[in-house]
Parts: sequence; structure tokens; C-alpha cells
Amino acid sequence: MSIDLEVVHGLSPVRNALPGEPVPYAVAHGEGLRYELDGQLWTVFARASDTGGLFDAAWVDGPRGSVVAPHAHRDQQRSFVVVKGSVRVQLGASARVLVPGDSFTVPAGTPVGWRFLAHTTRLLVWAAPGGALDLVERLGTPVDVHAHRDAPSGPPAPGLRREAGEALGVTFPSVEEVLTSDAWDAELPAGVEPYFLRAGEGDRLRTPDALYTYLSRGRNTDHRYFAIHTVGAPGQYFGRHFHRQHTENFVCLAGRVWLWVNGTELLLTPGDFVHAPAGTIHTFAFDAHRTEMLGILSPDVFEPFFGVLGSSTQDRSYAEPGTMSSRETDLVGPPPVHVLQKLQDELDLVLVGPPPQRLAGRDV
Repeated sequence: MSIDLEVVHGLSPVRNALPGEPVPYAVAHGEGLRYELDGQLWTVFARASDTGGLFDAAWVDGPRGSVVAPHAHRDQQRSFVVVKGSVRVQLGASARVLVPGDSFTVPAGTPVGWRFLAHTTRLLVWAAPGGALDLVERLGTPVDVHAHRDAPSGPPAPGLRREAGEALGVTFPSVEEVLTSDAWDAELPAGVEPYFLRAGEGDRLRTPDALYTYLSRGRNTDHRYFAIHTVGAPGQYFGRHFHRQHTENFVCLAGRVWLWVNGTELLLTPGDFVHAPAGTIHTFAFDAHRTEMLGILSPDVFEPFFGVLGSSTQDRSYAEPGTMSSRETDLVGPPPVHVLQKLQDELDLVLVGPPPQRLAGRDV
């Protein structure tokens, strides 16, 4: 799909509705399309039709004991982050018990299934290309509620499930349950393969006031996306910019994030999402201590940017002013404009102006 970047520049973000076309939009926590399936509540906040076919995404909430049987997607690469509770995941021939901050990545064709072990467990899932969540739409029951039921329900009839899966390239193989391992998964693999990643592990980069952790790199996803977790201190907007070749997506996991989107300021709190397709003029700023944000960028052309901002580190936290050296203190803040201008020649980054002045919620 061709995108008229000039048109996108002028679009105000759609609020709390899935637009059905790849335009800027924002979805507050709990909003989106909701379905009950396998005793869990799926809240879909991005579909292929909303992202130009690049990806789709949802929250999955459920009670202790709810189960999603092993299944495999022929076409989509998927990644999951545990946000709340605890879950046993069998991924291919390995199984783990995962807790908040842990993640797992599932290549196309790899079977995966899970069982929620704690009350009110929550997963975040995204898949590329889009279309993985079409199965939820076909098999799930649309609901208006925002909370999952207390008691898990059973799966759809095998025949119905198989028929819906066949049309979408999803299979439900018979998989023998394996022993759960307590292995500490700390490394990203070298290529496309199934893997678990424990909270705080992965490839990490540090600036004085932020820590960036890759949950997946392009090499792990056939270059369909990369995902980066950022935790940092309150800061200021940096230069207004847009991208020509990739889509940037923001999920607030903790704290507060201000997002400037084509001239509109949006405040993100935990569970809120913003989609900024190619052509969207944007910038952001953290507005609370230890704010956490997940960035999902598709495709992966912008991955080297974070290596320019930060340096490789074994740290698992960022520094605060009282603990910094004088040199580090001088480096605190958004990237200087001259750094962003240099990157225009090397990456998919078009700088269009200095940081905006924050106008909304100045007393918040």
C-alpha cells in the first residue's frame, strides 16, 4: 500500500477507535475490540487493516487455570510479554514458568500453548505480518465487558477450531507436554528460532537517564519488526521527526509518557497505545520516574538508532543525577538536534523541527 506522507503529516490521531486504515491513532487502556476465547479475554487494539498489513496486537487476560492449546501460525511471527501474574508456556520442545517482564518469541510454524497459573494473568502479544488475530475474531465471542470471567471456559469444538484454522493457516498439532525447565534465558539467539527471555536480560544499551533493552531484533523476526523496552527518568521532548519506511508503535507499561502526534499531545498511562505510521510527525517525553515503554517498530530499519544513542552495558538500571559523573550529567536529556541531523543521512529519520513546547497538562 502506497502512503502519501504529506497527507499523513496533517492527520489528527483517531481516539479510542480502530480506524480500519493505516492512520495515526491512540487507544486507551481497555479499549479496542474484545472477545472471549478459551476462557480468556482478548482485547485487540491493532489489526492488519489498521497497520497497513504490518502487524496486529492484543492484550490477553484470564483467570488461573485458563488454557490455550498448542497451535502454530504458518505465516506470522509472534512475540509475547508477561505483564501480570504467571503463566506456563510450552514453546516447541521447551517449557517455562514466566512472570512479569519475561517474554517469548514464536517463529512462524512453531507450536505454542500456555496455561495461566495466577489469578488475573495478562499477556501482551503482537504478530507480523498482520492477520494472526483473525482467528480470535472467528472463534471468539464478541463482548462489551472489560474484565475476564472468574471461571475459565472450555475451548471451541475441535471441528470448528480446525475449520477456522485451516482458512487462516493455523494448525492445532498434538504436542506431548514436556517438563518445565527453570533455565535462566539471558541471550537473544543469532537468528530466527523460538526463544524465551527473562526480565532484565537481552541486549542492553544505556544513556545516562535511560536503559534500552532489545526484546527482539530484526535477525530474530525475519526483519519484520524489532521490539525495545525503555525505562527512564522524566525528560523533555526531542526534535519533531517522521519516518518514511517504517511504523513506530508505543505501549506505556509503567509511569507516564507524553506523545506529540501531528501537533496533538497525548498522555499515555499504563496500558495505553499509540500507532504512528510512516509519515506521522511525532516525538515523546517521559513524565514520571521509572517510566517503562515498549516500542514495536515494523519493519526493522530503525534498529541501529538506539546504538547511536546509547552504549552497550551490563547494567539493568539507569543512573539518576546524584549518582552521575559530571560528564554523564552533561549528556542527560534528549538527543541534540545536530545528532539527529547526522542520523538523517544514515537512518530512516526525517527531522522537521526542534522539540515542541509542551502545552497540554502542564500542571499534571
